[in-house]
Amino acid sequence: MGNMQRKQFFISKVIPYTILTIIGILFIIPLLWMILASFDSHASLKAALPQQWTLGNFRSVLTNPSNIQSFVNGVILSLGQSILVVILAGLAAYPLSRYQLKYKRPFMYTILFSTGLPITAVMVPVYELFVHFHLQDSIIWTMIFLTASSLPYAIWIMKNFMDSVPLELEEAAWVDGGSILQTLSRIVMPLMLPGVFTVGIFTFSGSWGNFFVPFILIQTPSKLPASVSIYQFFGQYGMVQYGQLAAFSFIYTIPAVLLYILSQRFMSQGFNFSGGTKG
Repeated sequence: MGNMQRKQFFISKVIPYTILTIIGILFIIPLLWMILASFDSHASLKAALPQQWTLGNFRSVLTNPSNIQSFVNGVILSLGQSILVVILAGLAAYPLSRYQLKYKRPFMYTILFSTGLPITAVMVPVYELFVHFHLQDSIIWTMIFLTASSLPYAIWIMKNFMDSVPLELEEAAWVDGGSILQTLSRIVMPLMLPGVFTVGIFTFSGSWGNFFVPFILIQTPSKLPASVSIYQFFGQYGMVQYGQLAAFSFIYTIPAVLLYILSQRFMSQGFNFSGGTKG
């Protein structure tokens, strides 16, 4: 192997795999600490095998009613937001995909700009709005605000997926007497399930891990989702309960992982309309 080949091999193989290995280690170490600490009754910041494996941390977390309530609140908030985003984004994306609108391009650019707007930039006026109309400390109104903030990217993704559905399939349904709403719900949406699940999973994951918005808009402890109530393990009497914190975090990841597993089959299907418009 000459010097040139050795240099190309170093640049194309060694450097990328070294960088990926370092990134992988940095990602795995916190997960490894979480798993080990959740089974350790004397857990600390150090990632080490427990001297005595125990389920006491999980038992303490799951027998606390406030923790269960926080998980229920988180599921209500995240699942409700995901359902609303999928429905509203589907309805908004349909005319953008199917009709030639006069201000369609500027509107799409506006949506694209909105996807990059950090939510922290609007939280002060949003909080003042909530206080003025007495909407704060409400899971429902927090869900509606999170839904509105998630719509720009959801509409953008839905529109791109909807563009891939052949218009001929809808025209055939219209000939058979179907309305626009019927063709959208019975023809278009079932054919773009990968897009629906993509939007739903991204929305659920973003809401499930959202700490900032519920922390600002909800004040009653019994209404807080799990993403905020996890803060209870920090600083109690100057101590951090690492074992319970790790067990809580372990349980906290389960809904998102289950959602990925259950929807993987639909997301991996892709589009297959090769025979849908023949005949």
